[in-house]
Amino acid sequence: MEVVLGIDNLIFISILTNKLPASQQARARRLGIGAALILRLALLFTISIIVQLKAPIFEAFGHGFSWRDIILIAGGLFLVWKATKEIHHTVDPEDGKENIGGKAVQLTMGAAIVQILILDLVFSVDSIITAVGMTDEIAIMVIAVVAAVTVMLLAADPLSRFIAANPTIVMLALGFLLMIGMTLIADGFGFHVPKGYIYAAMGFSALVEALNMLARRKRKNQ
Repeated sequence: MEVVLGIDNLIFISILTNKLPASQQARARRLGIGAALILRLALLFTISIIVQLKAPIFEAFGHGFSWRDIILIAGGLFLVWKATKEIHHTVDPEDGKENIGGKAVQLTMGAAIVQILILDLVFSVDSIITAVGMTDEIAIMVIAVVAAVTVMLLAADPLSRFIAANPTIVMLALGFLLMIGMTLIADGFGFHVPKGYIYAAMGFSALVEALNMLARRKRKNQ
């Protein structure tokens, strides 16, 4: 489960770091994934606080909102905003450029790390609360977290290269992020969407895109 939840985080990190200069991309990915590991382990050893995050602190619209809900809603809104902004930039690159004084502003390492840390926090809280609900053994949760982060480290560079080399995959990945953001917001408001449905939809979309890529490659080689 930790590996599956880490896919969301890794897609965001890959898309964001691909906007950095080539010499900084690998370092930014490692820093982002390392931060995810530190946050997850820190949260694991503060389970009493994590449990309290699920306790309602106020009620509105017939739903008791907890700190977890607030974090998920805020993170979901950030993810929806970021994915929408990136989709707009992908569709219209010139109009999507940020400018100061008429000059295009390039994403900096610091800005990338800050955005990665925000999403690391959201995904870490979500994944650790899920893990706490599945087992009470700290050792098992630590092993699961370390295994998930190891897979993320191994997959980060190949995934980033694949996304950069296939523009249509970028749009598909941004669509995934938009869907995940909406799911986080819905979860924060008490409308739980089973993650199995989300990943089934993502898997089916990825399969369709893979078939399209094969078809395009075949036509190109003819």
